[in-house]
Amino acid sequence: MVDRSFADPSLAALYDVLNPWGPGDDFYLGLVMSAQAVLDVGCGTGRLLTRARAEGHPGRLVGLDPAAAMLVRARGGERGVEWVLGDLRSRAWFGEFDLVVMTGHAFQVLLGDEELRLALHAVRAALCDGGHFVFETRNPAARPWETWTPKAVREVGYGDGTVRVWHEVEEPVLGERVTFTETFDRGHPQGPWTSRTTLRFLAPDTLSRFLAEAGLTVVEQYGDWGRGPLAPASPEIVTVARATAY
Repeated sequence: MVDRSFADPSLAALYDVLNPWGPGDDFYLGLVMSAQAVLDVGCGTGRLLTRARAEGHPGRLVGLDPAAAMLVRARGGERGVEWVLGDLRSRAWFGEFDLVVMTGHAFQVLLGDEELRLALHAVRAALCDGGHFVFETRNPAARPWETWTPKAVREVGYGDGTVRVWHEVEEPVLGERVTFTETFDRGHPQGPWTSRTTLRFLAPDTLSRFLAEAGLTVVEQYGDWGRGPLAPASPEIVTVARATAY
């Protein structure tokens, strides 16, 4: 199921405005530029691969996303990238990439154990032996959802107006899954738009276990985009895993 904030063309157009280029993008760009063939799973508007091509990446770049509205924007920005509509269940590659990335906390939309296992096995299949899978998740130990309240309103300029955005978590939060609504208010006469999302927050040891089952060995885990050590208060769990030989 594609989240409405990505499936709706009007909301997809807001994505890069609400999520401007930052340290995480720089982190991934460096990895992409040093790899020969890259698969970006959940590529969204495609800005990572578009930027890589613009900076002279000479190899194969493939962006995969299930939201057609996001890929429309990606295809309009760079035609020298393979933009593929679908997900890891509908499309398959075998040993074709030396780097697979999942950015923008896309990994957290894999909610069920079986869904997660299928995705990780597909990632491993897409990688050559020794290739790397790199992704990030929010650190559950830092409990970031506690700050996702209607009081924390963001305002950003969009077009000739302003968009107000806020979140509200559905209580109680039990276990690894957090469900919340995201509301976009552009002052439209029909009122604001609201999407509902569930994310899964996995601890580092659980991540490592699922990865190992799929033939992926964790070689590094960072707590931030500066490659700082992972600690309970770290905002991120940035994971670098290597594909072991079959």
